[in-house]
Amino acid sequence: MGIKNYYDELTTVRAEVFALTGADEARPSLGSGLAGFWERSKFAVRLMFLEKELLTFALLQWACIGLGYYLWLQMLGWIPEEAWRRASNSNGATPGDIILFVWSFFVVGATAFPLGLLSGCMGAVHFQNRLGKESTILQCLKIVLPRAWPLWIFHWIDGWWTVQRILDRLPKKNDRRSAAQKAMSEAIYYAWKVATIGILPGLVTGRGLIDAGKRSIDVVRTKFKDVLLLRAGYSGLCWIVGIAAYVGTIYFFIAFPELVNFKAPVESQIYKFYFWAGIPMMVAVGCVMLFLRPIYVISACDIYADYAAEKQENLMLPPPPKGASTGFDAVTAALTLLLLLILAMIFREKLGLMRLLAQ
Repeated sequence: MGIKNYYDELTTVRAEVFALTGADEARPSLGSGLAGFWERSKFAVRLMFLEKELLTFALLQWACIGLGYYLWLQMLGWIPEEAWRRASNSNGATPGDIILFVWSFFVVGATAFPLGLLSGCMGAVHFQNRLGKESTILQCLKIVLPRAWPLWIFHWIDGWWTVQRILDRLPKKNDRRSAAQKAMSEAIYYAWKVATIGILPGLVTGRGLIDAGKRSIDVVRTKFKDVLLLRAGYSGLCWIVGIAAYVGTIYFFIAFPELVNFKAPVESQIYKFYFWAGIPMMVAVGCVMLFLRPIYVISACDIYADYAAEKQENLMLPPPPKGASTGFDAVTAALTLLLLLILAMIFREKLGLMRLLAQ
């Protein structure tokens, strides 16, 4: 089944949860969400202190996002000032817009692979602890690597959605969307995040992506309150961190005015701005990836394990696969994608990318 089929199936899952969460009364308040997240965090934090590899996985995720961001940023530095100016005055997509869109999509894909594996490893730590088994980095990788393809596809789709929503939330000139349209976009994104809460633990415990998506719906139905409280608390805290990052970026440039010349034409400073803005942004990402994200992943797996127990199912991690499906083909594909991106950087002149970006 191709990526488009996966995406279509997961979109159907999101639509079903949107019907469940669309009503305002279905959503918990920020206060109750934060209280629910805090209650869940107690177990997660204890597990993080007990299983030190969780911190390793979190640090690696933070590093991957930083490397992915600065890899994406390279293309902004290739676009000349005149091309930025033409694009801002154009109503249609320029060749540079298309190339930047494609570059962004594949950079997100390259970053999604290690993020998917590392998130899966966090889930594996939880399930091994729940089953009373030893948890090590190597053991987690043995569990997760055979699930590399579905983990990659899911995190690529989810990562692309997340990036699009973050960009959509940034202040824009000539933003003609109504408040109702913006609220609808947020509601759809919220439904997607709620709908997919059971996919990661489903994949780690050996289910296929579509099966995990359908099972995630049943997790939401069965553990509706727990899921909504966890998601509301996590989303609320991420919003707080995001607002702090936005304000912190402003103060960062006030404190270091020599980094970017805001009196110069905007088009000439785009690369510099995003380069230096990456510093406060990565501090905010670190707060999420080192503290909030591990708690969220562990708590989601805990809800999933409680759901399985209520269904009187044996919660079992899949045995190591025999034969070719060890996940190394996915690793090869991901490394090939990364290599192609690096080659595009090195040979951008010969490939004609610079000429197209200048149009």
